[in-house]
Amino acid sequence: MLSGAPVLSGAIGEYREFNPPAALEGHFQCVWSNTLRPDAGSLSAVVPDGCVDITWIDGDLVVAGPDVAVALSTLTPGSTVIGARFRPGAASRWLGPPMSEIVGGRVALSHFLGALAREIAQRIGDAPSTAERVRAMQAALSRLAPDVEPPPPDMGFVFNALKTESAGPGMAVILDRLDVSPRTLRRRCQEAFGYGPKTLDRILRFQRFLGLVRQSAEPRLADLAFEAGYSDQAHLTREVRRLSGFSPATVLRQLGA
Repeated sequence: MLSGAPVLSGAIGEYREFNPPAALEGHFQCVWSNTLRPDAGSLSAVVPDGCVDITWIDGDLVVAGPDVAVALSTLTPGSTVIGARFRPGAASRWLGPPMSEIVGGRVALSHFLGALAREIAQRIGDAPSTAERVRAMQAALSRLAPDVEPPPPDMGFVFNALKTESAGPGMAVILDRLDVSPRTLRRRCQEAFGYGPKTLDRILRFQRFLGLVRQSAEPRLADLAFEAGYSDQAHLTREVRRLSGFSPATVLRQLGA
């Protein structure tokens, strides 16, 4: 049961990212841990980021599908969640179906890997510390990696192009560089990310806003809107509410800006 006011997952505890081992570099962006503060609220708000993760939560391995809106989950204060974040286009190679089939979903890894997923979850749970659990997850995934085809480089290019430059110039560069039609690009993005390039662009622009908030000592919303690529502050406000459920002012407060 959901209870209490939601808090951004990045503000609810100590979040740390680790480079994946060599065997996983071509498949995963990072491995991460998030240790919730003992006094933190239990309702975590995970906002869209254009990515798919395998997460270990309370003994279970769950695939966090691509989100298009905030996902709320109840976590135990003081507990630790660990995860592995797929590179663009890699998740469907590991899991099987196109990501459009699990948009907004939280699906047990056993749905894709069967009993093997439960064995991996048990090994992670048997580890005595967060660092050992991260290593156990990395070791288990590394054993599987040689049998998985690496993701296509075109989707990594799409992700990185939109991550750094919003639609318009960014989209034109993508279509020219990949030499594909808008229809083909939309189909490929739906397979890799769960949605088309316009939605991916909205999500990555929102992530640019979050990054700027974290970097700014005294942020002003009008300046953040311009730097993130929004047409104006009203556009920023609408998009932040749609993707996170929060007002921009609440985001600033929760991230300590």
